[in-house]
Amino acid sequence: METALIAVAGTLLGVIATHWFESRAAERTAALARDEQLRQERIAAYSAFAGAVVDYRRSQNDRWFRAVEDPDSDRAEESRYASYHQRTATRQALFRVQLVCGDAETRRLAEQAFETTNCMHEATGEEDRAHRSREAKDTLDRFIATAAPGVR
Repeated sequence: METALIAVAGTLLGVIATHWFESRAAERTAALARDEQLRQERIAAYSAFAGAVVDYRRSQNDRWFRAVEDPDSDRAEESRYASYHQRTATRQALFRVQLVCGDAETRRLAEQAFETTNCMHEATGEEDRAHRSREAKDTLDRFIATAAPGVR
């Protein structure tokens, strides 16, 4: 009888220990899956944002050149509306970055990249436009350099 009780107690302890270890392993697996999913979402958000900023920068340069060439032309008007459309797409990409990014500095640089690009069309001359375009590119490069370690 005593041997049977020891066997039952040992079996119960084994079941409890196995359950505990399996639940810990399942929790670790779930945490790893969540982390990987978030990493993939960040990669998608960061790359979409970078692409949108590049397109917006090109659009802003085009808008500036068309306005300088002939401010009242249809091409200038089309270019202005195209830049509005691209600004909307870039802002949407920025929102996605803000949602998935856990680092305040990376978010700040994303916002700065957007704002720097947004002000390009206000350039007062070719030298100012070129400076603003370089500044927008440099700000985007800083965002990418800061964001990259978080997704590797």
